Amino acid sequence: MKYVSPLRLKILMVMFFVTGVLGIVVGLYVAPQRAPGAILLITFMGVINLSLGAFFGWIFLTQVPQSNEKRKKKRNDN
Repeated sequence: MKYVSPLRLKILMVMFFVTGVLGIVVGLYVAPQRAPGAILLITFMGVINLSLGAFFGWIFLTQVPQSNEKRKKKRNDN
């Protein structure tokens, strides 16, 4: 997989975690009063957002840092 900058991963991680928590809260507390049929759908979408946030967090923690010293990189011209 292509290297992604840590700042971009942090932004994606926070974005998905916040929308996931917000989706679960809306699905469990607000939706039953206004739209009883949407409880499961909104909560499920919040769980998917939490899962995406965890995935981007895993990529952030396991990604190998990219070296800025390209001149020292060995060439492989075989």
